[in-house]
Amino acid sequence: MKRPLFLSALLAIASVTTALAQPAAPVVIAPLEEAEVSSSQAFVATVMPRREAVIGSAVAGRVSEFYFDEGDAVEAGQPIAQILTETIKLQIAAAQAELELRTAELEELKNGSREEELAQSKAEMMSAKARKDYLVARRNRTADLYETRRVSSKEEYDEAVSAAEAASEAFNAAEAAHGLMVKGPRIEKIAQAQARVQVQEAVVGELEDKLKKYTIRSRFNGYISRKHTDVGSWAEQGADMVDVVELDEVDITAYVAEHHVPYVVLGAEVRIDVSAIPDRIFTGTVVAIVPQADVRTRTFPVKVRVTNEIQHGVPLLKAGMLARVQLPTGGTKQALLCPKDALVLGAGKAAVYITAPGPDNTTIVQLVPVQLGVTSGDRIEIIGQIPPGSQVVTRGNERLRPGQAINVLARTESLSSPTSTSRAPR
Repeated sequence: MKRPLFLSALLAIASVTTALAQPAAPVVIAPLEEAEVSSSQAFVATVMPRREAVIGSAVAGRVSEFYFDEGDAVEAGQPIAQILTETIKLQIAAAQAELELRTAELEELKNGSREEELAQSKAEMMSAKARKDYLVARRNRTADLYETRRVSSKEEYDEAVSAAEAASEAFNAAEAAHGLMVKGPRIEKIAQAQARVQVQEAVVGELEDKLKKYTIRSRFNGYISRKHTDVGSWAEQGADMVDVVELDEVDITAYVAEHHVPYVVLGAEVRIDVSAIPDRIFTGTVVAIVPQADVRTRTFPVKVRVTNEIQHGVPLLKAGMLARVQLPTGGTKQALLCPKDALVLGAGKAAVYITAPGPDNTTIVQLVPVQLGVTSGDRIEIIGQIPPGSQVVTRGNERLRPGQAINVLARTESLSSPTSTSRAPR
């Protein structure tokens, strides 16, 4: 139902009268200016995580703990899930005991013989020497009795000779053993023992490394996007456990036609609009131009990286959101630029407050709807019915009403550089 013309006029007059009745609002204003910028076009894009990983289990076992739910934030290295470790811990204990045994054997070889052992070996050698001396003397006496006096028998003589030779060999063996005891173990024996210790250390290290794999961890800061299992489930080796996405920074991926992609360059700053967040404008940097096109559409993926905002533990930009990226498409045009701080956003629409003369030599503001174009640093192209030479409110505009009087606190400098032509990033 349409309002009568006189009623609409009365409402407009009442609105202006109310705004004029309010006290002058303190604001900061800045001039608009025209500059040559690149022509641009909005490309449909999708918000994608900078990194995503499907974390699997490196070992088989039953899941005993799951510390996070879907949507929770996790830090790099933080445990996500735990697999039962009783068996592997028993194996580690046995391997460590074996390592201690081999280490003790190596130390025994390195330390050599004790003084008591050397004394015992020497005593055994001297005992063997004494027995040898006695039996050699007895042999000599028996030989004298047998050969000279013919008193001893041949059997007694042979027995004395045999006993003396055995005693001599026993003494030689005791003497050699004592010499080895004094010199200590051979270098080769120590090397063999050292090798056995190193082999066992490797076994223990392998088991301890395997134990770490029983704890599922994330390699980067992110959010749990999906759980593939839960407590009590059996996880096979290599089975998927959880998906993690990194959203501190996101990549806005757009597919650009082949005749437009030559005008997109790495490092360019571009504007992004996200349909789900109409009251915000995001600025990102082109970080990748994938040189492989989709042969069906002849479009190239272009990635624009944006620093995300975390609000109450939840990322503002979420993976899968629909976005539109304003990218250069070649050629130049004259555009009207204003500071980004001058924009008033709401319900997917943009506007700016421009200054205008008011009654009694006052200055008032008017709200002008605008369309947005390319960005250039802290400036943005606006398209709308804006009179030439207009100035816009850059601070204090969040509480203004159309027709309200203002008190200008400061005027900012011209936006363009005095030594170069203003251009949108390419």
